[in-house]
Amino acid sequence: MNKLDIIEQHINVENEGDLALPLLSRHCQMSVAELKQAVSKGALWLTRGKHTQRLRRVKKPLKAQDVLHFYYNRQVLAQEVAPAELLRDCKDYSVWYKPYGMLSQGSKWSDHCTIGRWAQTHLKPERPVFIVHRLDKAATGLILLAHSKSAARALSAMFEQHALEKHYQILVHGDHSKQQQPQVIDEPIAGKSAKSTFSCLHYDQQHDLSLVDVKIDSGRKHQIRRHAASINLPVVADRLHGNVNRRYPDSLNLQLCAVSLSFTCPLSGEKRNFELPQEYRPQLAVAAKQLTE
Repeated sequence: MNKLDIIEQHINVENEGDLALPLLSRHCQMSVAELKQAVSKGALWLTRGKHTQRLRRVKKPLKAQDVLHFYYNRQVLAQEVAPAELLRDCKDYSVWYKPYGMLSQGSKWSDHCTIGRWAQTHLKPERPVFIVHRLDKAATGLILLAHSKSAARALSAMFEQHALEKHYQILVHGDHSKQQQPQVIDEPIAGKSAKSTFSCLHYDQQHDLSLVDVKIDSGRKHQIRRHAASINLPVVADRLHGNVNRRYPDSLNLQLCAVSLSFTCPLSGEKRNFELPQEYRPQLAVAAKQLTE
């Protein structure tokens, strides 16, 4: 990248009523169209007093002593992801299918590839979005978003206290049906306790692949992937914790998917159960075909 591909600019606002775009234009060698696109994707921040947040309303008059922070990265802003899909709108929160590559949280450079921003721009009626739990960028499946501060607090506490049942499905290399069923793996991760329960759903002998249900009772980073690798049954297309000598086609994504969430709603007291439609779950036949092409 050349120096114009990455710009980090901090601009002190001196005059009451100044606007963001003219200030950016004076400090950055970019067209107004390029600036607007970058701002729409989350590259501009505003510090007012002790509070800093993204700024998208570039026509909103600024105050003296405000500070604009512009983080431009051409490569990051050019990234695209497949669309998320709304599965259930419960008003105070909603349940979505997060596709491969979509982030749970943005960075200072952008938030246009995050599930939160996708929900903000597609949910009707429009509501604020609060992240209460996360899925890895490479994972797919169910993710729950809150739409009020009170809902976010209640749902975040539910996840932190593990007061719900979460199930995932993974495809792994090898025959998991030979293991004790169900198989409890409690190997610590990064020095912290972690527990996963693996149950084999199907074994494809021809391709030596197993479809496995995983229930987790903790939420450590890459827990399922690490636990699968620890029993020598790595998740298909796990390029980080799997066999480093195994080569996968670029079209094959990590075969790890959040498929169900069950809990007592902390807002209404109702029992809730959300199931991911079958077409979004890992498919043995599809993965086997991609592996052999």
